[in-house]
Amino acid sequence: MQFAFGRQAPFTPHVLTIGNFDGVHLGHQRVIAQAKDAAEELGLPLTVLIFEPQPREYFARQSGEAGPARLQTLKAKVAALAELSIETVWCLKFADIRMMTAEAFVDALLIQKCVRHLVVGDDFRFGCDRLGDFAFLQAHARAAGFGLEQSQTHVHDGARISSSRIRDALESHDFDLARSLLGRPFSVTGKVAYGQQLGRTLGFPTANIRLIRRPPLTGVFGCAVILPSGDIKGAIANIGTRPTVSGDGVWLEVHLHDFDGQLYGQQLTVIPRFFIRPEMKFESVERLSTQIAEDNAQARQLLNAMGTTAT
Repeated sequence: MQFAFGRQAPFTPHVLTIGNFDGVHLGHQRVIAQAKDAAEELGLPLTVLIFEPQPREYFARQSGEAGPARLQTLKAKVAALAELSIETVWCLKFADIRMMTAEAFVDALLIQKCVRHLVVGDDFRFGCDRLGDFAFLQAHARAAGFGLEQSQTHVHDGARISSSRIRDALESHDFDLARSLLGRPFSVTGKVAYGQQLGRTLGFPTANIRLIRRPPLTGVFGCAVILPSGDIKGAIANIGTRPTVSGDGVWLEVHLHDFDGQLYGQQLTVIPRFFIRPEMKFESVERLSTQIAEDNAQARQLLNAMGTTAT
């Protein structure tokens, strides 16, 4: 799979689908599957167009607000898309196309980029003039020389599958529902960095992953962790700002069970299995240490009962 970035990326004739694809959930997968069918029928490669930051994040920043939590980093999203056998992921800075009218969008990003067929979801909107929708595309597709399809809503238990619904499930710690909507367990993937090494002094050494984007859940969780070797370990993890030790930023701190090794610089995939408690500030490091021991014992007991697997 190729990764193309920016408006200057060159293209030969191809099939295109466009969206945020945050989480690459089952609804997204249906849109992509429909686009793949069209690409195979036409004998053309398939391109998925995404934006950074995502539009809602961009507008939230402009107004000084926090955007919606990310289900995936850009790297994790691209990796999930690659698993769907897409020829190209094309990423544009949203700021670069923010002021485009719907008509300019069609001309610059569809016609000039050799799009021969376009597949979009039923909620797709574009253009600073707010004119860009499926009806607008229908009115322009034939004259512009590209085919057009709309993918229908994918429903689970009577409700539409969406990234916001998955965020709600995660915020309420309903990991089973999130898995059903994603088509796989929710996970957080990142590279282990050097932290304050406080956990080691407390008897619970942790692998620390700095989270650049706001995660959809915080607190203490029992987890399964996939190591670079493919081995799976049970673990306890904290996602948050570490208020007791005045931490900076948002971190994922993972204490692996029955593991003794070096993980700095390596990538871990952490799969929350159950919620233990919210993150809280303790009056002392000693009190924090006592609570970690209690949380860890609970995590071990529940993980042993459930079985430590990635699913």
